[in-house]
Amino acid sequence: MNATAFTQQVKAMSDRLVNLYQGIDTSSSLPPSALSELGIASERLEVAAKMLYQQNQKLSLADQTVEAERQRYQELLEFIPDACLLTDAAGTIQEANQAAAKLLNRQQSFLIGRSLNAFVTHETRQHFQTKLHRLQQRPGKQEWQVCLQPHQGVAFHVSVLVEVNCQQANQPLTLRWLLRDASDAFGSSRSDHGNQVEAQEQPDSNTDLGYPLQVYHKGETIPLNPQTIWQVRSGLVKLTTFSHTGQQVLVGLAGAKAPFGSSLTALPLYEATALADTQLWCIPLTDFATSPKLKQQLLPQISQRLRQTELLLAVYGQARVTDRFHSLLQLLKQEIGQPVADGTRLLVRLTHEDFATACCTTRVTITRLLKKLQQQKKLSVDSQRHLILKGWDKN
Repeated sequence: MNATAFTQQVKAMSDRLVNLYQGIDTSSSLPPSALSELGIASERLEVAAKMLYQQNQKLSLADQTVEAERQRYQELLEFIPDACLLTDAAGTIQEANQAAAKLLNRQQSFLIGRSLNAFVTHETRQHFQTKLHRLQQRPGKQEWQVCLQPHQGVAFHVSVLVEVNCQQANQPLTLRWLLRDASDAFGSSRSDHGNQVEAQEQPDSNTDLGYPLQVYHKGETIPLNPQTIWQVRSGLVKLTTFSHTGQQVLVGLAGAKAPFGSSLTALPLYEATALADTQLWCIPLTDFATSPKLKQQLLPQISQRLRQTELLLAVYGQARVTDRFHSLLQLLKQEIGQPVADGTRLLVRLTHEDFATACCTTRVTITRLLKKLQQQKKLSVDSQRHLILKGWDKN
């Protein structure tokens, strides 16, 4: 029984109880207390029905949210040009994108519930099983070479990137797989000779493909055209949005090879600013949509940008400004740090305002925190005003 039907039944019972009150003769032997108890019980049922209805509405909204997230995840999965799989620890396929179906020459629906091991050539199947077992003992990303036998197709080698998806306690392990035809990764080919020549003649960099290279100096705003994608050749770009109060919020730092553009974000307000003299390639969005080579080059960098954004969200999620600032320095150390004799030097000179924007605080607070770290000998400034982190961690 759903909440609406239950509510209707409770209301009908309440109406019958009212009619019963009105029809009872005052000379009736029925104790008044019994009628009072019935009334109280009816009121409690009405309250319970109302709460149940409200809870049902919340659950319905939550279901819609989950479905929207699932759909967005599925669209992103299908957008990736490489074969992507999710399996259990034994290699049984739980999810697969269209590229995986094409690679294995099977419908997506057919792949679900099938063992990936069934697509490995008989000669290498035992070796594959051994590596799969060892992966569970040593979690982390691993790169393999595997010989696959697609359905009714010719066997070929694939480059595999596989990672254990760590679950909560008592939850079964799952594995994430990225499969790429080794002819794409290593220059060999399983197509005809004419295709081999064409692949060898293709240039390896965006510069050779003829895309224009543009230069923006420190502090300049980079125009964002929805029909193009920028890719950084050198320098650093600050990507920001604005809150409803007008406060600038850092959403990303695009360094060498990183792509960005208004077509890669859902934010209505999005701004790109050069933090140093920066060289950029301007790539037409139509080329990216139609070129497997460009997708192969850019999608790993887009994925890296997404991971960076998640780290920035974790920074913003910390309540104390000190913790946000320390976490930001750790992130910058990873993203733009260069090892030097006395620590790690940040390659780009950031202003106190840049730090304040990233930490959602004021320049005065950032100045105080920087001085404190200098007093603790955890940070210094070189002759070019670049920060040097000295064995620093947030503890």
